[in-house]
Parts: sequence; C-alpha cells; structure tokens
Amino acid sequence: MLHQMMKFRWPAWRQLGEEQKREIIKEAREGLGRMEQNANGQSALFSLIGHKGDFMFVHFRESFAALNQAELELTRIKLSDFLEPSSSYLSVIELGLYESSIKTYKSLIDAGIEPHSDEWKRAIEDTLVRQREAMQPRLFPQMPPNRYICFYPMDRRRGEDKNWYTLSIEERQRQMNEHGLVGRRYAGEVKQIISGSIGFDDWEWGVTLFADEPLVFKRLIYEMRFDEVSAVYALFGTFYVGLRCPASDLGNLLGA
Repeated sequence: MLHQMMKFRWPAWRQLGEEQKREIIKEAREGLGRMEQNANGQSALFSLIGHKGDFMFVHFRESFAALNQAELELTRIKLSDFLEPSSSYLSVIELGLYESSIKTYKSLIDAGIEPHSDEWKRAIEDTLVRQREAMQPRLFPQMPPNRYICFYPMDRRRGEDKNWYTLSIEERQRQMNEHGLVGRRYAGEVKQIISGSIGFDDWEWGVTLFADEPLVFKRLIYEMRFDEVSAVYALFGTFYVGLRCPASDLGNLLGA
C-alpha cells in the first residue's frame, strides 16, 4: 500500500484558461480511471478535509515495483504539475496470526523440532504458504467503494516502563484478541485494513478505515482506546480524513 498526501497549487490552477483546464482534467480523468481499474491492484483519489493536504491517493499493488510504477504514472500526467507532495506512507497489508502461530510453534516443539533450525524454518514456511493461499482475498483486497476514508499510522510503546516487544507471544495474542472483539462489532459499518511498515516507514503500522458514515470512525477508535493494548501500548500519528472522488468526478472537484 502507498498513501500519497498532496497539496494542490490553486493559485497556479486559477491562472489557467478554461480550455487548458479541460484538457488537463480530461487527461487526468483517463489516467486515473485506468489506475482505478488496474487488474493487479487499484488506486483511488480522496479529497482531504483540513489543512494537512488537499488530496490523498491510495494505491494497492502486488509489489513495491508496481507501487513505484503507480507513482510514476501519476507524475506523467499534466495535473501533477499542480500537485505538491506533503506526506506519504509505505506499508504492506498484513494479518494478525497470533493464535495460529502459537499453535504451530507448540506443535513443532512437541514434535521435538529445534526452534530456528532448518527443519523448523521449512515447517513454518509451509504453514505460511497455506495461510497465504487461504487468505489471498484479505492480503490483496479490492479498493473499498465507501465514501469516506480515515488513515493514521501507529506504534507499539517501547519505553523503559512499558514495552510491547518484551511481552510473551501468548500475552500479545490475548490483548490483540480483546482488541479485535471491538472491531468485529463494527464489521458491517467499517472496512479496516492493517498494514505493516516496520523497515519501510517512520511508524510501525498503518490503519486505513473505509465507511459511508464518518462518525463511525470516532466511535470505533474511541471504544478501542479503552482496550489494554491501546490504553497501555499504543502511540498514534497524524490522522487524515477524506471523501472519495472517482476519476469521473475530477472536473467537479477542481471546479472546471
């Protein structure tokens, strides 16, 4: 996943004639339309609310190389002359597998297989291959069609007093299970995509929420703040909220 936050150069845009604007919008509509329908991962444009930027482009692709191509496609259209990057976020969609990991580790230990040995690594990889196949739709999702988006990065606390990474896997699994129970209550209202960014960006995870009613973001996140994993171990970054703008509506968005 790649989130690109952009500011729009409105003064320069207003200096253009109507014919120039129409030509630029036509080209951008066609280019973004192709990216929206890309068979190997889709893109979407959102109009941001607030001072943190004007637009946010969200790209789903099957590799970092394909994400790079999405960036380049965007820079090749004339509209990019009016876009000024304000932030971005690079991450990989991931699924929480605490419960299955604990079961796998226990079964290997019970079988007398030495942890981190070659035999152990092969068994773990075989398990992961099966899980990737079973969870393919969740690992490579379609872009949700919902009207609103909320994106924010987050970390797990690593201070002197509280450190998420010193907890046992069983304790992390317990807390994440409790956390997940809250999210499941909003399953019909919010589409949630968790992406990992350790080694890729400044925070450890990105959370992207999609919904047709924006107040549900506040209710969900507020309720989750009382979970132990959030109340004790979570640190949150900048929040971005926006409205979906299909490529076909680009002219209305830009007032031309």
